[in-house]
Amino acid sequence: MSKCLFCSDAVRGNAIMENDLAYVVYDKYPQSKGHLLVIPIEHSENFFETRLPERFGITTLLDEAKEYLDEKYSPDGYNIVLNCGKVAGQEIFHTHLHLIPRYEEGK
Repeated sequence: MSKCLFCSDAVRGNAIMENDLAYVVYDKYPQSKGHLLVIPIEHSENFFETRLPERFGITTLLDEAKEYLDEKYSPDGYNIVLNCGKVAGQEIFHTHLHLIPRYEEGK
């Protein structure tokens, strides 16, 4: 396997929160203010290759990340996105979930 971006300490070192199974970073190319990525520590190419413990770690952090964004940015809604495979828009082949805050026009 070639060097995986999300397996590198450079990305994980920017974590704003983590648990034993996953971590959260701001997206480098955000679709909106506060766009976060939830990334399992264990390498898997896409969500369907993750094991139940990693899924638990991801969803636990998803809840914590939502609370963080609620307090920091007060968004009006969220998109939760998992792209699985190149044709689905996946660009980095290490499982990651996008938590994208959405805001009403004019906010």
